[in-house]
Amino acid sequence: MTTLHPDDHEHAWASYWEGFRSGKGFAFEARFRRASDGAYRWHLNRAVPVQDSSGKLLRLVGTSIDIEDQKRAEQAQRESEQSFRLILDGIAGLVATMTADGEVELVNRQALEYFGKTLEDLKEWTASDVVHPKDLSQAVAAWRHSVETGDPYDVDHRLRSADGAYRWFHARGLPLRDREGRIVRWYVLLTDIDERKTAVENLRRSEESLLEAQRLSHTGSFKCDVRTGAVIASPEVYRIYGIDPNGVSNTEFFFAGIHPEDRKGARELFERTIREKTPYKTGHRVLLQDGSIKHLHSAGHPLTDESGEVVEVVGTIMDVTEQWNARANLEQALKEIEFLKDRLQRENIALRDEVDRASMFEEIVSTSKLLEAVLSRVAKVAPTDSTVLITGETGTGKELIARAVHKRSQRSGRAFVSVNCAALAPTLISSELFGHEKGAFTGATQRRLGRFELADGGTIFLDEVSELLPDTQAGLLRVLQEREFERVGGIQPVRIDVRVIAATNRDLSAAVANGTFRQDLFYRLNVFPIALPPLRERKEDILMLVEYFVQRYAKKAGKNIRSIDKKTLDVLQSYDWPGNIRELQNVIERSVILNFGEALSVDQLWLSGETSRPQSLMERPGTTRPMGEARSEREIIEEALAESRGRIAGRLGAAAKLRIPASTLASRIKALKINRLQFKFQ
Repeated sequence: MTTLHPDDHEHAWASYWEGFRSGKGFAFEARFRRASDGAYRWHLNRAVPVQDSSGKLLRLVGTSIDIEDQKRAEQAQRESEQSFRLILDGIAGLVATMTADGEVELVNRQALEYFGKTLEDLKEWTASDVVHPKDLSQAVAAWRHSVETGDPYDVDHRLRSADGAYRWFHARGLPLRDREGRIVRWYVLLTDIDERKTAVENLRRSEESLLEAQRLSHTGSFKCDVRTGAVIASPEVYRIYGIDPNGVSNTEFFFAGIHPEDRKGARELFERTIREKTPYKTGHRVLLQDGSIKHLHSAGHPLTDESGEVVEVVGTIMDVTEQWNARANLEQALKEIEFLKDRLQRENIALRDEVDRASMFEEIVSTSKLLEAVLSRVAKVAPTDSTVLITGETGTGKELIARAVHKRSQRSGRAFVSVNCAALAPTLISSELFGHEKGAFTGATQRRLGRFELADGGTIFLDEVSELLPDTQAGLLRVLQEREFERVGGIQPVRIDVRVIAATNRDLSAAVANGTFRQDLFYRLNVFPIALPPLRERKEDILMLVEYFVQRYAKKAGKNIRSIDKKTLDVLQSYDWPGNIRELQNVIERSVILNFGEALSVDQLWLSGETSRPQSLMERPGTTRPMGEARSEREIIEEALAESRGRIAGRLGAAAKLRIPASTLASRIKALKINRLQFKFQ
């Protein structure tokens, strides 16, 4: 066995001994070295058993046949098949061979992957299983024609992929014939043309869209060959000129159609474009065959060859007759639209403010003599145009009184514009009140009307007027004195007719004393002062207000509340209501929401428990000072910030300690340039 190839030792010996052991013989292939040249050749080795009469194995009789040529032939065939498969799989498309009847025999890897099927599955498919329903009749007709005539199969259709999507393919099939000329097999190549089809379809749609856009915009395009004078134009050009597109189309023909008064200038401009190689834009008239005139706008651009010579002029022609004839009317219409736009904006903002800033209750509820005195003053001042200054603590209903003045005035049919000066950013107050021109500052992309213009002819209510910055105070003073102002970024004065009602919860006299509020403005605002009493001074109204709010919110919540718990009434009557009517309203609304019975009760924990009178910012107690020496607003704010460690809002914030809104305090801190962070770690 020394002639046996080393790689075949193990297999050959195993087969040999197994044949002896089993007594059945053996058969295996192995390579043996030829003595003449030392080359290894493949042999097929077989042995059969020889047994005696009792069945005992006597010996094995075998043969060894040289199969080297057979092995090489098989190897060559495998390599050929592998090469053929690689060629098929390397083709950028789906390849298949089919019988004369159209049954699939072989497909490449791309086809299996595209359809997501095995070869056996594809053999069971028909055209209707894979071809798009709309393309099926065309594909079948092309196949039948090829079968009948023997011509190549050549057609475009869509095929469904494994994920159910359809893609366009170009199918080309070539027949293989036998000696008698009969078709025995088809070789089919399916090339993916989906992207090309999509591009062609998009191009077609784009051309259609372009032509439709030209028709709708009355704009045509043209191309002029400078050497020959030939003109190729879009259909819209011929429609504009009112001529037959199948007729003569050259530069002389189109120049002849231009109005005699414009013809010379148009020709010179066109020739200068060619000579100087510069684009042109012009307007001219054309005289149509029926004697009518059209106004056109034309633009052209020269195209040069490699030598720099102009070979073509491309451009557009737009029919602007309607625009030309309607220009005067359009300008007048634009002026009217601008006027109506300003008026509509003015009324819209005024109505929006009317809705957004509606009073906290629809009517004044009171039997208090203090409030009766206030209403008496309202009735006296309402018919006049005098400026009114309403003072009172937060939540006492200052805006409600302002609306009452407006509704009883001769201006009740015009706008009531309410402005909370404390809610506006200090840098935007002037723009909000007086408006601004386009480009007055970054972000001012168009002119905007201010609140005073929106209130023209009506009433403007300036709540928290004490929060205005000095420059805004000066502008307000001018409005009160001269009845005019200038928009931010503007130079022309704007005249207005508006009644001013101002309100504040601060002591303006103290603000004037410490220099934070203009004295002359204070005098202008304080023409007719109205002071609103706090709720703690009109406790006889608490029961009436409670009943009013209970009825209002119970109806809104769909609840039936028939009575008010006696303990609740005692608590409500004994509480000083530092937040006044607004606080009472909020407490009742919350109670109604959480109430489940027919008797209303209020959780005493909802009340702050602080029954001392809320003090204005300038009335805060502080370090003892000599008689007549008042603390400045800065000192009061800094003391409160120090106590709250720089916190503004919240139950323990400086705003709560000063009994003023957090937004108001933040505005004053910014105006006085106080760094609240310095108190954070004190």
